[in-house]
Amino acid sequence: MLKNRLIPVVILNNNNVVQSINFKHTNVIGNAITAVDFFNSWAVDEIIIIDASRTKSKREDFPKIIEGLSKRCFVPLSVGGWVESIEDIDNLLRSGADKIIINTQGIINPNFIRNAAKKFGSQCIVSSIDVKKNEKQEYEVFADRGRKATGLNPVEWARECEKLGCGEIFLTSIDYEGRKKGYDIELLKKITGSVDIPVIAFGGVGKWEHLVDGIKEGNANAVSAANIFHYTEHSTFHAKKFLADAGLNVRKPDFYEVPTPRNPKYEEIF
Repeated sequence: MLKNRLIPVVILNNNNVVQSINFKHTNVIGNAITAVDFFNSWAVDEIIIIDASRTKSKREDFPKIIEGLSKRCFVPLSVGGWVESIEDIDNLLRSGADKIIINTQGIINPNFIRNAAKKFGSQCIVSSIDVKKNEKQEYEVFADRGRKATGLNPVEWARECEKLGCGEIFLTSIDYEGRKKGYDIELLKKITGSVDIPVIAFGGVGKWEHLVDGIKEGNANAVSAANIFHYTEHSTFHAKKFLADAGLNVRKPDFYEVPTPRNPKYEEIF
């Protein structure tokens, strides 16, 4: 049986780690190297890095950042944001990424997902699906960093992404993201019940119980969060322990000793 994964998400805006609420990125809370150093040491199974810069011109240094982070990272590194071509994927993989997250360009040109999966393998390609309720209170897929309605039904689009060859889905509720009320379990169940590939839940975690709910109630294969992990020392370590204590099938670190932080000024950094 596949183990349930715990994945911290690092959101970058103009190369700074930012807090995100409903896809609005305002508060700068640190730098990517420090974040990866801490997550890398504390029981996580993977790290997701998303470049949420509003314009592509602001992300010229992103591959260099990934190259630097990959040298410090000992877990799989999934990378997304402004991935628009096979060349972009190739550059990020050469920079040290293990998986590539595709969002808007896959909606514009679904064959991009198919071609990427054929060239690099399904295990390398993750389809990011951002969802919020429209004026009719129906779930709808949004593109372009949550700004553009697509008219796509998220269940139908998830199934299509699977057919196109992606190996995993990174599902975000825009309405719940940053609100600390837990995942949108209704949405999560709709997606996990419609595909056979792993689904990563993202958006809304405010306490460790929400991670358990994402797996037990939403049937997610992996649970992820961003904001909550930046403000509590040893947070991913304790989150993993909480998942294990809840009886979930997770990779267990040594729970008998809380790791010593590499930087005693951790809370000053974040």
